Amino acid sequence: MNIPLLISALLLLTAVVLLFAGLLDQQRRVRQVTRRLDGKTPDRHRFSRWLQVLGNSRIGQRSVKLDTETQVLLNRLGWRSARRRSLFAAFQVGVPVLALALTLLIQGIFFPDQDNHWIAPAFATGIGYLLPKRLLVAAAQHRQKQLATEISTFIPLLRILFESGMAVEQALRVLSIEGKHLLPALTHELRLVLARVDSGLELGEELNKASRLLAVDEFSDTCVILQQLIHQGGGAMKSLLALKRVLDDRRLTRLQEYISKMSAKMSVVMMLFLFPALLIVLAGPGFTALARAFAS
Repeated sequence: MNIPLLISALLLLTAVVLLFAGLLDQQRRVRQVTRRLDGKTPDRHRFSRWLQVLGNSRIGQRSVKLDTETQVLLNRLGWRSARRRSLFAAFQVGVPVLALALTLLIQGIFFPDQDNHWIAPAFATGIGYLLPKRLLVAAAQHRQKQLATEISTFIPLLRILFESGMAVEQALRVLSIEGKHLLPALTHELRLVLARVDSGLELGEELNKASRLLAVDEFSDTCVILQQLIHQGGGAMKSLLALKRVLDDRRLTRLQEYISKMSAKMSVVMMLFLFPALLIVLAGPGFTALARAFAS
């Protein structure tokens, strides 16, 4: 088998597929512009529709519903709509199948005479099944850290609005609208809470539900103080100021721990790379002199 010729054919096939995909995407954009000019809603991409169908299938929905941790992580990530959950379900089902197909293709082309053909496809399928969940965990943790960081900016802005005479709900509405670019993750959660409040639910209870759903300590403490402000009025402003100081102390402590860990890692790097160089420069002449003395 001529491997370079086969690789060239695969690359040529990939280039042709990419060319046709670009042409199809250009035609789709033209159709969307035409539909917008006609006053119609643009249709979704065909690939998005396929993902939606795969996610809404029985296998996709069962893969998400069987794991309660996945639902919790999707809530923490902010993917609470049925469309977002169907998208993750499609990836949960499609990635193992794609990994299995690629492994079989590569194994059939490059390793046709390999024994135990089932080992690599089994490993690829397992990794493909675990990869979306691991990426979801990492994304949820990143969003939790982002929310914890945004709380430090959220509290001073909230105090300014309270001191200007606004109520709790009014201040939250102002921040949810005006702070989209400054606090994107936090304002998204506030808009969801206020949307449920507009439907007739109580603000304090919805803040409590949101704090339990996100599981961020800084956000939970802030929601507790906001509930106190709803029931007690301005008597809880001192608690809000004290919370700001506590959060600043936590952030300072985390930064100190991070710097201490980085300094320890840097000291290890210096011991591994700088100390041998210093030893060669300083002790090298002495060793060479001793070697010459013994040689003579």
